Amino acid sequence: MEADELLVMVAGGDQRAFEELYGLVSGPVFGLVKRVLRDPAQSEEVAQEVLLELWRSAARFDPGRGSALSWVLTLAHRRAVDRVRSARAAGEREQREAQRAHHPAFDQVTEEVEAGLEREWVRHCLDRLTALQRQSVTLAYYDGYTYREVAERLSLPLGTVKTRMRDGLTRLRECLGGVA
Repeated sequence: MEADELLVMVAGGDQRAFEELYGLVSGPVFGLVKRVLRDPAQSEEVAQEVLLELWRSAARFDPGRGSALSWVLTLAHRRAVDRVRSARAAGEREQREAQRAHHPAFDQVTEEVEAGLEREWVRHCLDRLTALQRQSVTLAYYDGYTYREVAERLSLPLGTVKTRMRDGLTRLRECLGGVA
């Protein structure tokens, strides 16, 4: 029996006709798909998808528009091309994601710029303190020493260090516009 007759019978739900049609078209379908995909494993998968689609959509075959084999091979070619496009799109998506991962988000860049400007302004305000105030504030806030440790490092009474710190922090607050 020819593929055209078998396909019409498959459209009516005839399983034996499908088995015979499968035997006739599976080789050409696999060959065409393999030429498009070039990967034997993917080609087998796509060929199976095409043959399953053939069983499900046999009623759409119109013998007046061409042969059964050309209709089946058109299904196979479309499915193979879809697989190539899908793989390409997935690769492009992965590439875009990888590029995004290497570029910081706009908000991150903005935050870094703002933090840099704030550090500059704090340095400017620290420069406006007396040398003794700047030394005390730097030891306490940048080096992490307690007031008592600052007093020991500078060989000064604790009360003197506290006064320097209070006066220095007040001047910093004023310089920074009440932010500190």
